[in-house]
Amino acid sequence: MTATDRSLELVNTAAQAAADKLAHDIIAYDVSDVLSITDAFLLASAPNDRQVKSIVDEIEERLSKELGAKPVRREGDREARWVLLDYVDIVVHVQHSEERVFYALERLWKDCPELDLPEDAKATRGKAAEHAEHQAAEEAAELGGEWR
Repeated sequence: MTATDRSLELVNTAAQAAADKLAHDIIAYDVSDVLSITDAFLLASAPNDRQVKSIVDEIEERLSKELGAKPVRREGDREARWVLLDYVDIVVHVQHSEERVFYALERLWKDCPELDLPEDAKATRGKAAEHAEHQAAEEAAELGGEWR
């Protein structure tokens, strides 16, 4: 079994929407061989709750407008730490960066084939680590400034 054309269309549109809203570390896995409930998982993250919500809203809007797809289930909205959009053919996980590190979904699905994504989505790889380093440097600079 491999992901269907419809699943790939949904994954690519969702990945592009996430990239357009500056999501970090966008990756997709073909899980059709190990799960009977869906073909693919799309993972993305953001450094704050507001951005998580923004990414989720953009994905939902684009899939609805461009492909006529609406999620059958949406979970995690209130906290916006980990929002799950279930489109049956694909499941989208948009996580706060801290949840992404803690739950490490990539480790669970690393044996599944990775799906090719649009260039903008591929360019987001490593962005969470870059963001964390930048934040740490800013905090260190602020602390350094206080001690002078």
